[in-house]
Amino acid sequence: MPRQVQYTFKGEIKVIPFSFSQHHDPYEAVAAAEGIDLTRFLQMEQQIAMTSKKGAKAERDFRRSEFLRMGFANIHFVQDDEES
Repeated sequence: MPRQVQYTFKGEIKVIPFSFSQHHDPYEAVAAAEGIDLTRFLQMEQQIAMTSKKGAKAERDFRRSEFLRMGFANIHFVQDDEES
């Protein structure tokens, strides 16, 4: 069964197909599905990664807060037993 990502965008729950050949992670997939350009976001995230300790929470916190600011919530892979 192909992977799917479920997310909430501006209050509406959506499910999209996901492939690692097209996207690095579910965050990039949902942004692409909504037509959001992540160029500046990825540059900032890279700068945070270079200045923070390896494995630090800073990157995850930045990613979550920025996607919340963009209107996304509850981004996760759909489990086989989970109903859409």
